[in-house]
Amino acid sequence: MKKLILIGTLALGACGEGGVIPPPRAGYVPVPSARPAPSPSLPPSLAALRGATAPRLIAQFGKPQLDMSEGTARKLQFAGPVCVLDTYLYPQGRGEPVVTHIDARQRDGRPIDEASCVSALSGGR
Repeated sequence: MKKLILIGTLALGACGEGGVIPPPRAGYVPVPSARPAPSPSLPPSLAALRGATAPRLIAQFGKPQLDMSEGTARKLQFAGPVCVLDTYLYPQGRGEPVVTHIDARQRDGRPIDEASCVSALSGGR
């Protein structure tokens, strides 16, 4: 009986192929602060993402795997064979929403350097 339960559990675990890759922390949505904290100099690939609009992200990474909005916030998720990149866009003033925060992780949920993920998703550009 224990073997049957184990086999059933393993079979159900295999059903998760494809689809949206969930963030590592349930319910996590970064909220931009009123005054951004000073950050150390960013690699050029990350500096170029800060302030990017959704059309620019789509031009760089292709169609997002996930595109969701909540209030004025928007999340675009891009995934490749190496990693998953979550971009969070918020309106700045009266303008179009722009990237204010990004998260990156390997496909299995382990951490990865954000700049490495951006490079992998951009085809090494």
